[in-house]
Amino acid sequence: MKPPPGTSSPPHKVCLLRCALYGLKQAPRAWFATFSSTITQLGFTSSPHDTALFTRHTPQGIVLLLLYVDDMIITVSRYSDRYLLSQAKYASDLLARSGITDSNTASTPLDPNVHLTPYDGVPLEDVSLYRQLVGSLIYLTVTRPDIAYAVHIVSQFMAAPRTIHFTAVLHWAGDPTDRRSTTGYCFYLGDSLISWRSKKQSVVSRSSTESEYRALADATAELLWLRWLLADMGVPQQGPTLLHCDNRSAIQIAHNDVFHERTKHIENDCHFIRHHLLSHTLLLQPVSTTEQPADIFTKALPSTRFNQIRIKLKLTATLPP
Repeated sequence: MKPPPGTSSPPHKVCLLRCALYGLKQAPRAWFATFSSTITQLGFTSSPHDTALFTRHTPQGIVLLLLYVDDMIITVSRYSDRYLLSQAKYASDLLARSGITDSNTASTPLDPNVHLTPYDGVPLEDVSLYRQLVGSLIYLTVTRPDIAYAVHIVSQFMAAPRTIHFTAVLHWAGDPTDRRSTTGYCFYLGDSLISWRSKKQSVVSRSSTESEYRALADATAELLWLRWLLADMGVPQQGPTLLHCDNRSAIQIAHNDVFHERTKHIENDCHFIRHHLLSHTLLLQPVSTTEQPADIFTKALPSTRFNQIRIKLKLTATLPP
């Protein structure tokens, strides 16, 4: 950064900026404050549950404005009965950058029989490409929830990736390295998938029931936020939100407060879920494992099961004509 041409710059002196400059760490905050002030003057209101969501009520209806970084444009393919979100060009560019061709394709993102650890293979000499590809894959999960679990796995080795982890890029006690389980859930609004997550739990669970209950608490927190956000968008939810769980023991703990000896170390989660059950915010119902779409976010699946869940997630390989 240099002073404008024609201005003198005394030695050992610096210029004082009177406004934010693109690239400075405080610039995004300053830009958002300016944008928020301007859009508020036009009659929009910022959501208390997502400050990047602005709403405006008019006689014709409600206007929703969603800000992402510094963009307010989302490219979609619009049809009479649906909206399709796609990152086709982004994915194509990613394939070109990684050197992957059609001859390298696989039926699933991750082999169910492969268990990666931090000590497999040989350390990469140049880790930059691995980190770039994983970062790009994380962004790709915005429209590809079916790869979320695989991306969650390979992103654990960003600090010191090895050759087998790079190849991988091209349940209770599910992780053989630290025995921590993976939380996975997804939410639908009608038939549309609107939220999902695949993330390793922060502590080791002592049983599959405990692991499921921790995941249930995380899902309940997301459920509450979605209900609040939908209310801000003019779609208030009447009655409790249905939440399916494939572990009946976890459901029993949620409905029964006498299991103190078994649940005292997860007492906060127990009180949290039970409170919202009693306040009729959520309704817990059992579901068989074969009907649980969240499985795709917690483990690597065989191709048949993987494709069955992809259909449930409303993912399509090609755009309709």
